[in-house]
Amino acid sequence: MIIRMINNIGEKFIQLCDTFGEYGEFIFKTFFTLFTRRLKVEKLSVQMEMIGVDSFVISALTGVFAGAVITLQTYYGFTQFGSENMIGPVVALTLTRELGPVLTGLMVTGRSGSGITAEIGTMRITEQIDALETLNINIFQYLMIPRILAGIIILPFLTMFTMAIGIWGGYLVYVYYFDLNAVDYVDGIKNFLEVSDIRGGLIKSSVFGFILTSIGSFVGNKTRGGAKGVGISTTTAVVISSILILVSNYFLAMLLFEKA
Repeated sequence: MIIRMINNIGEKFIQLCDTFGEYGEFIFKTFFTLFTRRLKVEKLSVQMEMIGVDSFVISALTGVFAGAVITLQTYYGFTQFGSENMIGPVVALTLTRELGPVLTGLMVTGRSGSGITAEIGTMRITEQIDALETLNINIFQYLMIPRILAGIIILPFLTMFTMAIGIWGGYLVYVYYFDLNAVDYVDGIKNFLEVSDIRGGLIKSSVFGFILTSIGSFVGNKTRGGAKGVGISTTTAVVISSILILVSNYFLAMLLFEKA
């Protein structure tokens, strides 16, 4: 019984190592192709629209309600100490440093990351990718690079909208729900929010864009088993991407915002 359990753990660990190795090889081939072959600009533009522009509404809704609920919750705590004027900085710093990039990454993972996996997975099981390879078309140049590069480029822009709309959502609650002074909200943000806070959040979002598109492309390319396999791959990609976004967010926060 114990020997069997140890064997199962060992097999899972070996499978995990194999998967990490395959993912590393996938990323290496992607960047090698990026720097050695011509970029498909038209496909990059299409993917930027699908990943970024088409996700604007859901990101805007996420941002405005995130800012509103932060203001709502911090108000009840800060009023006990007469620090209502600090609500604006808390909302701005929380959205620019953490919630803006993370929530945008998670929303885009659910919307576009799953779509990338399903699309490439369907192409794999219907042998469309095999047909491309037979025609001597580089699938990394044709399929993977436009998606991954689009995620890296467009997610910071999408995150900026989420940050701005989230701060505006907090402003609405602060001024029109709690009937507080708008000048205190705005001045607090001006005094405490720095360019480095916004820059750190945008760097995070670019990393998250790389994670969700690379994982989606990698898992989709490994899809097997028909329609059921596509469903499993899509779920797997979303779960792994979401976990990696949350884990990497912690280490990026330490790296980007650690005070000397």
